[in-house]
Amino acid sequence: MVGVVFGIVAALSATRYGYYYDELYFIAAGKHPAFGYADQGPLVPLLARSMDWLFPGSFIALRIPAVAASLAVLVLSAAIARELGGARGAQSVTAIACATSAFVLGQAQTLSTNAIDTLLWAVLTWLLVRWVRTRDDALLWAAGLATAVAVQVKWLIPIFWIAVVVAVAWLGPRALLRRPALWWSASIVVLAAAPGLIWQAMNGWPHLGMGAVVRGQTGGFAGSLWFVPRTLPWWGPLAAVLVVCGVWQLCRSPLLRRYRFLGVAFLLAVAIIAISGGRSGYGAGIYPVVIAAGAVGSAAIPRRWLTIVAVQAAALSVVAAVVYVTPWRAASDYAPAPDLAAALGPSAYSELGWPELVAATANAYRALPPHRQRTAVVVTQWYVQASALDHARSTAGLPPVFSPNRGFGYFGVPPDTADTVVYVGGTEADLRRWFSSVVPAGRTDYPLGIPGITTDATIWECVGPIQPWSSMWSTMRGL
Repeated sequence: MVGVVFGIVAALSATRYGYYYDELYFIAAGKHPAFGYADQGPLVPLLARSMDWLFPGSFIALRIPAVAASLAVLVLSAAIARELGGARGAQSVTAIACATSAFVLGQAQTLSTNAIDTLLWAVLTWLLVRWVRTRDDALLWAAGLATAVAVQVKWLIPIFWIAVVVAVAWLGPRALLRRPALWWSASIVVLAAAPGLIWQAMNGWPHLGMGAVVRGQTGGFAGSLWFVPRTLPWWGPLAAVLVVCGVWQLCRSPLLRRYRFLGVAFLLAVAIIAISGGRSGYGAGIYPVVIAAGAVGSAAIPRRWLTIVAVQAAALSVVAAVVYVTPWRAASDYAPAPDLAAALGPSAYSELGWPELVAATANAYRALPPHRQRTAVVVTQWYVQASALDHARSTAGLPPVFSPNRGFGYFGVPPDTADTVVYVGGTEADLRRWFSSVVPAGRTDYPLGIPGITTDATIWECVGPIQPWSSMWSTMRGL
């Protein structure tokens, strides 16, 4: 029943607003197949491009994999509770806790690397819990395959295995580390990761640079002190309580003694992500096991008090999820975002204004003299602008679209014959570093858009690159 309700709410939530900016980027990346990208692995771009090819122009269809992944996390969380010895009540409480979390329900609303990565971490956790109970080494082979897929999404999965191996070596079951299947399956992971590593090496390891960008956004080591207080509220009241209880139960309960390593692995993984300046959603797939442990361990509480507390916490979590996680508000109810930081993240701000951006850019391009149109290209300050324009390029009649920002900077270089540029965003002072002539050609000012991207952004007509694009692009490119 929890899964049915969750599936309906998640599916309806995915129909709201429009394309999230990273969804447009994934589609653009999928048009440039590669073994790696500056900021992610190849799986989600391939998935996004496939969905867009099957259902052109449908942001709802694009989100089907995210809805399915989040629903699978919900099912796995209940399955983990069952593996830990939880009865139907503990399984239901675990499922409700995950269903009302922004890291599960919220990730169903847009296709993202986090949505897929969370599922794969949950799969690995379930496989390990089940292996402890059954000692079936086929599960370790499956874990190797799941990890091989995970490295095609993000480079976060090594954190999971570092935490697990350290915890198992300390607390057991050390038999896990002696299983040949574990290490043979690791060879699958190495083979799967090799093409991406080679791509990173050939392109100057841009993923390391992206790590620095993320640390700058999260506050780096200083921000790690606030990682847990910042993360738990997004799990919702019920899940937050169960996380704390679950860690305690895994570390102290005799009934869960053989799973104790998972409590320590959870703490280690969270610590590594926090200290390295990771985002709150990183590693979300390891939370279901401690939530499940908290639900299973709560069975020791007298039934009357347990029922009262569980019902109230569940009700509060449902209300919080509806109010803060589901996109129930009409776009017109939002006030304009005060700044760029406030507009980032899945929200109405980051899913509106793309048609207006496309129209303003197309108008600026069509205003060029015919002889300039023939050699013109579009270049944008931000990768998200380029992604939106590239997605609408054929219908809007735009020339090739480029951006030196983020992963888009690795998709291609404007031809040296491109002496006219419709440049979206930036300032005149910055652009005069690259072009001999810079004049305003339009603006995009959608009120509820992202400041500097879909609102309050100038479109420029730039003529005369000061250097050939083939030599200038590497200098312009940045993360």
